[in-house]
Amino acid sequence: MSRNTSDPSLDFDLALATLDARRSVPPKQLGEPGPDPDTLMRLLRSAVRVPDHGKRVPFRFISFSGDARHAFGERLAQRSRQRDPEASDAVIEKDRTRFSHAPLVVAVIGRLGPDEKIPESERFSTASCVCFALLQAAQALGYGAIWLTGWLAYDAQVAQWLGLAEHERVVGFVHIGTPKLDAPERERPDPAELLSAWSPA
Repeated sequence: MSRNTSDPSLDFDLALATLDARRSVPPKQLGEPGPDPDTLMRLLRSAVRVPDHGKRVPFRFISFSGDARHAFGERLAQRSRQRDPEASDAVIEKDRTRFSHAPLVVAVIGRLGPDEKIPESERFSTASCVCFALLQAAQALGYGAIWLTGWLAYDAQVAQWLGLAEHERVVGFVHIGTPKLDAPERERPDPAELLSAWSPA
């Protein structure tokens, strides 16, 4: 049932508070505790409620927690050195610890094989919506989160480690944990400057 937005009793700010408060928390500022397995499943149940033309479900998830995060980081460091033998120790260390800060990282994988009816761009958009919905769900439960990609989202060796099929790709790595600090607000665009109304010529 639709809400009557002309109802003066409807508090817009309260109704949209979670959306309005969303902000990214850097991985280094995400600590324990993270979502336990049951909470993760609850987050994902909300995250999958996205527009999905043709009901293709063009996404799946891979989670990283515990020691698996550090083991994956060791592989990333190795791959980083292969990609750039001249990379500094600081760069290698950054890759080694990419997944070591937040207690949980969820890779959202786009499943984008041939489809006679639904364009790949629409299916990728659906998978992208999942990343955003997961951010919103995490924050609604009091966690901090950030959606990242980086070189590893596009690297063939990393895709092999993740077990991606030929037509799959990483849409994002969503890092989730408890914020150590309040993430600062940043300037947001003014929607009034972005909106135009079409009219017939």
